[in-house]
Amino acid sequence: MNSLQGEEFLLADIGGTHMRLAQGGGMSAELLNVKKYACNAFGSVEAVLSEYLNSHPMQGSVTACFAVAAPVSLEEAVDEIVMTNRQWQFSAKQLSQQFGWQSLAMINDFEAIALAVPCLQDAQLVQLGGGSRNPRGSIAVLGPGTGLGVKHLVATERGYKVLAGEGGHVDFAPVDERDLVIWRYIRERKGRVSLEDVLSGRGLVHIYQALAAEKGVEAELRDAVSIVAAAQNESCELCAESLQQFCRILGSFAGNLALTLNTTGGVYICGGVLSELVSLLQQSDFRARFEDKGRFRDYVKDIPVFLITAPEPGLRGALAYLQS
Repeated sequence: MNSLQGEEFLLADIGGTHMRLAQGGGMSAELLNVKKYACNAFGSVEAVLSEYLNSHPMQGSVTACFAVAAPVSLEEAVDEIVMTNRQWQFSAKQLSQQFGWQSLAMINDFEAIALAVPCLQDAQLVQLGGGSRNPRGSIAVLGPGTGLGVKHLVATERGYKVLAGEGGHVDFAPVDERDLVIWRYIRERKGRVSLEDVLSGRGLVHIYQALAAEKGVEAELRDAVSIVAAAQNESCELCAESLQQFCRILGSFAGNLALTLNTTGGVYICGGVLSELVSLLQQSDFRARFEDKGRFRDYVKDIPVFLITAPEPGLRGALAYLQS
C-alpha cells in the first residue's frame, strides 16, 4: 500500500490480552501517541477505539491498519475478523464507516511483526549465538505470548515477502524425558498437543503443572506472570525449572524453523516477557537445543538468533505495511 504525504495513519496491534494503538504519517518511522489497553477491560474493539480516539482525535483523511491475532493473509483483502484467543468479532468495512476512515487494512499480527524485522537496527536486537546474518537470507519470526505466532520471510527483487501459515499450531515434538512428561500431561487433558500449548503464556503454566504433577506437589500458581516472577526472585525452584524447560523447548522449535527454510537471515524472537529474560535465555540450554539437530548440527550452528527488544514491533509492522 502506497502512502500519501500528509495522510494520517491509525495503527493497531490487537492481541488476545492487550490492544495497542498508535498514530503515524507520511514516511516517518516514528510512532506517536502509543497506548496499551487491557482487552479484559473492554467488551469490543469499538469500545477501545472510542476510548483512544476521544483522547487522541484525528482530523482529515485517516488510513488505518490493524494487526490482529487471527488467521488473516496479506494475499487477500479480509473484512470479517474473528479473534483466535478472544471472543471478539468485527468488520473492517463497518469500523471504517463508523469512525469515518478512508480505509482500513487487516493483517495478521505476526505478519506485522515480520514486516518490521527488516527495518530493525542492531541496537534493537540481542543476539543469542550463531554467526553473521545473510542480508538476503530467509528469516523466521516467532513469539510466545497469549498464543504462539510464527512467520517466515523470503527475499525477492522487491524486498522481503511474508509467507502465510499457522506454524504455532503444529504438533509439539518432545526431545527429552522432561518434554515427554509435559506432552503426556497435556495430552491426557486435551488430546492433541500443539506447540502453542507449550510455548505461550498458558504453555508455561502447562509446563509448571506437568512438572508439579511429576514431583507430586501442588501447583499453586495459576498464571505465567506469577511463575516468571517467582523464578526471577528465586522463591520457587519448580518455577525456575519450568522456565528453563520453556527455554529448551523454545530452542528446539527455533532450530526446527531454521532447518525448514535455511534461515541464514536469522531467527527472530519477540514477546513481552522474553524481552525481560535476556540473561536467562543466554544462560539456558536454548542455544544448545537450537543446534541439537544430529548430523544437521553444522547446518544450523552458524545461523544467528535474535531477541527483539524494540518496543511495539506489531505497530511498527503495521506502519511499514502502510508505507510500502
